[in-house]
Amino acid sequence: MPARTKARKRALDVLYESEMQGLPTGATLARRIAAADPPLSDYAVALVEGVMAHRERIDELLTTYAVGWTLDRMPAVDRNLLRIGAFEIIYRDDVPDPVAISEAVSLARELSTDASPGFVNGLLARIAELKPSLSR
Repeated sequence: MPARTKARKRALDVLYESEMQGLPTGATLARRIAAADPPLSDYAVALVEGVMAHRERIDELLTTYAVGWTLDRMPAVDRNLLRIGAFEIIYRDDVPDPVAISEAVSLARELSTDASPGFVNGLLARIAELKPSLSR
């Protein structure tokens, strides 16, 4: 598994775990870094920290463009995959938008519902399409 793919999966694990346990993401991240089981790469940490830093704006975009869906109604895996994908699209200039979308769709296919890959693809593609007009 390529390093950044693994990093995205580890970042998803941290975000999902934090949400399911009702803990602050920063606390979960710190515990995971200290335990190093499995170890978190610098990119996984950067993804989690980026989502934390920009979560309000990311969630606003997801809510705006997820037609007919609220964040609370989305499966937790999808919601956190979308946060990672949106962060990469909007804030990471070193990740091509199609790569961010493809990676999120791949993880949705592996870890979520049958409808999730199409949903994740459509929503992230819309955000990528609107990216030039979106404020960071």
